[in-house]
Amino acid sequence: MANTSSRTLTLLSLLQTHRHWPGADLAARLGVSERTLRRDVDRLRELGYPVHASRGTDGGYQLEPGAVLPPLLLDDEEGVALAVGMGDAAQSGIAGLDEAAVRALTKVVQVLPPRLRARVNALRAMTVSAASSGPVIPAEVLTMIAQACRDQERLRFHYTSRGGAQTEREVEPHRLVALRGRWYLVAYDLARHDWRSFRLDRLAQPCNTGSPFLPRPLPGGDAAAFVRAATQVPTGHTVVVLVHASAEQVRRVVGQWGEVEPVDGHRCRLTMISTSLDWPTQALGNLGAEFEVLQPPQFVDHLRDWGTRFLHAAGGSAGPASSALPDMPPV
Repeated sequence: MANTSSRTLTLLSLLQTHRHWPGADLAARLGVSERTLRRDVDRLRELGYPVHASRGTDGGYQLEPGAVLPPLLLDDEEGVALAVGMGDAAQSGIAGLDEAAVRALTKVVQVLPPRLRARVNALRAMTVSAASSGPVIPAEVLTMIAQACRDQERLRFHYTSRGGAQTEREVEPHRLVALRGRWYLVAYDLARHDWRSFRLDRLAQPCNTGSPFLPRPLPGGDAAAFVRAATQVPTGHTVVVLVHASAEQVRRVVGQWGEVEPVDGHRCRLTMISTSLDWPTQALGNLGAEFEVLQPPQFVDHLRDWGTRFLHAAGGSAGPASSALPDMPPV
């Protein structure tokens, strides 16, 4: 059996991972009797953690918001700053950081007293973050939905579709997904009997119904891939060319829309990322310099298609696309 101090920390960690723990399950996880569990819960309460106990067949324990911050070595100002910072980090767009920030934010907000929650929401509502590239989602909405996903409890909310229609939905929440500056909820829609993705900035008045559910298998198993397919987010193309012009000259034309690396005094390597191959084609045409395509191979075919159309417009040869630009450098 672990010593009392380490067991108390383990108990606190377990209470933060689920909305409600049956007493017998919690005691089994800690490897102690239910009597010892009750003493450990009392010890957490003495430290300032608001642990609620319920009796009966469905009895158990859960961590609730308190009247004051528990002794996390944080004062009120630091607690508010931490919650606001986690909210901004949740929408930073940095891969891998957003989901971790939501988990941290859920734990922090779970123990914040109401007066500090109000301060967190006011600060986030009146503050502009340069890191946020999409709609700002209230911390309480993110944490409520994250907890519903975690605890496998049905959610009810109002939703505005892309066309402006407003409906009331009841769903079995599966995962939160951060994609391209927006938050999405992947859930099973009980009225439509199918999986859906919901933009959180179009979601209003979410409430937890308290009804548990058994998780269904998500088609494909990957929530992020499901959202990409549902929202038809285009895949970016990375175009790399060797330009026969100085890096300074190329930078003046492409500006911040391309990465320029000098090769020597008269050549440079240009990398452009775009959802369409048309923009890199236009940018290279504006350079007024010779260039060689390094990648991707399909960009060469794209250039041939453009070249064929220009030759036709100029009254040139109407031969096949493969011979329209005979001097096109190989990939």
